[in-house]
Amino acid sequence: MDVEQVIEELYGLRPEEFTAARDAYVAEARKARDADAVKALSGLRRPTTAAWVSNLFVRERQADVDRLLALGETLREAHRTLDPVTMREASGQRHKVIAALVREAAGSAREAGQAVSDAVLQDVEQIFHTVLARPDVAAQWATGRLVKAPEVAVGFGELTPETALPPRKPPEPAEAEKQAGRGKPAKSAGHARSEAKRPSKADVEAEAERRKRREQDRTAVEEAATEARRHDEVLHGAEGERRAARDHAAAADERVTELERQLREAKREQRAARTAVAEAEAAVKDAGRAARDAHRAADRARRKLESSAD
Repeated sequence: MDVEQVIEELYGLRPEEFTAARDAYVAEARKARDADAVKALSGLRRPTTAAWVSNLFVRERQADVDRLLALGETLREAHRTLDPVTMREASGQRHKVIAALVREAAGSAREAGQAVSDAVLQDVEQIFHTVLARPDVAAQWATGRLVKAPEVAVGFGELTPETALPPRKPPEPAEAEKQAGRGKPAKSAGHARSEAKRPSKADVEAEAERRKRREQDRTAVEEAATEARRHDEVLHGAEGERRAARDHAAAADERVTELERQLREAKREQRAARTAVAEAEAAVKDAGRAARDAHRAADRARRKLESSAD
């Protein structure tokens, strides 16, 4: 058995078809005494609907897959190098690209006969965002064998470099105290011109006010970034709980599907057994009648024999 080919086939099936097909291949591998294939195939999990939609997208839209992977590399490099221009441009593309690709993925799923809910599309969008942020997820996603939505990526928040202020500058030295006092020698013309270039008291106060405002703005940005990270963490927890609940529901659905299959098989066996019982009952009745007829014939023959002897 070509295990890789079988796995590729299984993850191309719709979610409701996955379990029965996997179990059939496992049974075939067991019959062939292929222990490695049994181990590899029996451990496969049915993909969630969102993962299946994502896998279908990967299989059918290679150009869009390459586009998303390239955007992810650009974003990660921009965040690594703190390149504000590239980060701003790539961040601007991110939401537009993902929104368009989610629509494309939904269209492909519907063409394949799979209904997709808003919740499923939210999970697909989450998968695409995580692909951009995490290269490990991007590599797994590109195989088209994703089983469920990965952990939420917190790395690319909405705070982008265009919201940040310039780096802090060291404070300028305070203005030298002016020599004052009457009776001082008159300043030379050159000295007078030098002093004329010094900022006035009003300029110094205005600059101090501008620095104060910049410091306040910088503090506000830092506080906003901290608050955004806190909300990202809350979102991460909520998404994790939602994902766990959906995984639990998917596992329950798979169990129900398996139990329903077993129930259908048991009912078929029950009907076959009842038919066999009915046939056996009829055979017993026929055999009983035949036995009684044979006994009566034997009695008649005996009586005839006895009467002829007399």
